[in-house]
Amino acid sequence: MVNVPRLVVAAPASGSGKTTVATGLMAAFSERGLAVSPHKVGPDYIDPGYHALAVSGDGRARPGRNLDAYMCGTGLIGPLFAHGAAGCDLAVVEGVMGLYDGASGQGELASTAQVSKLLRAPVVLVVDASSQSRSVAALVHGFASWDPEVRIGGVILNKVATDRHEQLLRDALDESGVRVMGVLRRTEQVGTPSRHLGLVPVAERRAEALAAMRELAGRVRAGCDLEALLALARSAPPLDTTAWEAGAGWDEPREAREAAGRAGRAGRAEGAEGAGAVAPIAPVAPVASMAPNASVASAGRGRPVIAMAGGSAFTFSYAEHTELLTAAGADVVPFDPLRDERLPEGTRGLVIGGGFPEVYAPELSANEPLREAVAELALSGAPVAAECAGLLYLARSLDGRPMCGVLDADARMSGRLTLGYREAVAVGDSALARAGTRVRGHEFHRTVLEPGAGDAPAWGVVHPERRVEGFVLRGVHASYLHTHWAAAPEMARRFVERCSA
Repeated sequence: MVNVPRLVVAAPASGSGKTTVATGLMAAFSERGLAVSPHKVGPDYIDPGYHALAVSGDGRARPGRNLDAYMCGTGLIGPLFAHGAAGCDLAVVEGVMGLYDGASGQGELASTAQVSKLLRAPVVLVVDASSQSRSVAALVHGFASWDPEVRIGGVILNKVATDRHEQLLRDALDESGVRVMGVLRRTEQVGTPSRHLGLVPVAERRAEALAAMRELAGRVRAGCDLEALLALARSAPPLDTTAWEAGAGWDEPREAREAAGRAGRAGRAEGAEGAGAVAPIAPVAPVASMAPNASVASAGRGRPVIAMAGGSAFTFSYAEHTELLTAAGADVVPFDPLRDERLPEGTRGLVIGGGFPEVYAPELSANEPLREAVAELALSGAPVAAECAGLLYLARSLDGRPMCGVLDADARMSGRLTLGYREAVAVGDSALARAGTRVRGHEFHRTVLEPGAGDAPAWGVVHPERRVEGFVLRGVHASYLHTHWAAAPEMARRFVERCSA
């Protein structure tokens, strides 16, 4: 049973301010000394980076985690939440789109509403009140009554103009029976710049992002009733994940993570900065540049070294991927393709996730020694798993600049956004999957690869359209499709087994 207090921050529609409120709440509660577990509904990679930064006030690594009922299935939402939140004092879950918006044409599947029900968590509705007064009560009443299983415990009013405007909104909501738990005034937006795929990731602007977190925490602290919100979070009933825990198979038992969380809180209570030698949840190693002659301490232990691309160009990765690879027997070592001129010592497998190679194409191309090292590893038959940005990096060129040349294909930026959930089947055997393996994933890019598939495609997409895409070449599995390995942990095990072989 999981008894972590929890809140879901939702909104009637995108653009209402739920990211601002959710991230601000995470930072504000973290500043109060609480161990806060950050979560994001849906597949988005960028918001969890800001969430992780918001809860880093105690100096402990706590990654933002995704809860995606489409990719992982409804049965894994509770267990994934429990895994991430173990040992924490509070969990804050940021929703996706509008509260009841889910996978296209599939009802409530993957919606914030569905996840709130699966977590038995109360919802705080963030409402953009900038162009309404008494009508806000009708809006909130409609959202609160649409699904009686969704418990809307409070409202935070965003973009409120004046004291008079605030009073009109409060008077209206008094009649609705839903408590106002915060009011944020209409001010200049906190600096979180965007580009073609959303916010600029934290890894590219850490100092500025830290300053923005402090400002967000201050605004939320001043405008929201933190005690009422914490009491609402504590009203969430226990969550039963017993059936799953028996076969979890992560890299650290839940009991150890809970004990570490208690130790960390005890240290903070005594005033010890950064107390506790073990992170309260299974940590994900931060991306760091490795010097060309650096050695990997674990390389001689019989565990295969799997290099994982990171840095500013490759920021899209789910925390569970590293954990599952580690649990399967590998040592996962990060490296930065923008700075490192060679792969980590002893590398026997390579994972290159998503990100923004198109933004850093000149720098990636200029690092010729690493491109050659990647090509040599891939052509040797070593396992390589590449998703989206990784696919482009392995191509012959990107916007006319030479890349690794592993794949006989060329990539370029386009004006069209490709975005959405996909169902797919493995066309043949690869380092990741056996032929016939069915997966659910998502695409998220503004690039085009020509050709889009090799002689041996990675996947046959079966929904929402039918086509083949990606490449399987020797040990390489390269595709635009992002998948969540928690839904298919055998992919991580298979990859590690191939690296060991």
